[in-house]
Amino acid sequence: MVSSIRRHYERVSAAQAARDAGDAPMQGDEYHFMQAKLFEDYRRLKSVQSIERKVAIKREILPDYTAYVDGVLEAGQGAQDEVLMRVLLWRIDIGDIEGALSIGRYALRYGLEPGDQFQRSTAAILVEEAADQALALGDDDATLLEALQEIEHLTEGADMHDQIRAKLHKALGNAHRAEGVPQEALTHFRRSLALNERAGVKKDIERLEREVKNAADQNAGDHQG
Repeated sequence: MVSSIRRHYERVSAAQAARDAGDAPMQGDEYHFMQAKLFEDYRRLKSVQSIERKVAIKREILPDYTAYVDGVLEAGQGAQDEVLMRVLLWRIDIGDIEGALSIGRYALRYGLEPGDQFQRSTAAILVEEAADQALALGDDDATLLEALQEIEHLTEGADMHDQIRAKLHKALGNAHRAEGVPQEALTHFRRSLALNERAGVKKDIERLEREVKNAADQNAGDHQG
């Protein structure tokens, strides 16, 4: 276990490295140390085929990066940072959408890119991966609503494939439905369908339209009574 003194040193060192880098690519001993660790962890993950096991490994290793990330976010001025962007992706992979958002805000503010190996922008990755995780949790999980709404706001003007944006609106529809706000859910499901007719929301729309109509009829009946 890493001591609190060591973590404090890592955070301060990362903050100094980020401060020194300005908006140039990250440099410094702490960055290169974390970069070497990232390489070893990435190689370990590549040797595993099971997705479930990969997620378990990411949960195990991600705390090792917390102090570094905190330092960069505290003092960073937009230096391109391979370690930071990889941690963003890994946090999404384990379902830590809020943890990913803490990096996502910074990355989108300064226009950081995920790296040459990715075909999507940072905004597109954040939207699609977060939406995929939220959709995997099912209709009954409403805890991600705030995070999904913030992601929608942060990436509002970003260019990406309509199919990716459709996933986000589908996830937002699920979250609003879980919160018991059918009209909001219906709005997002309709937007998802408009962006991608194969989004898989047609039955959701039909069901919610019936629910909204029945609720309206019930209210009308109560007022007449």
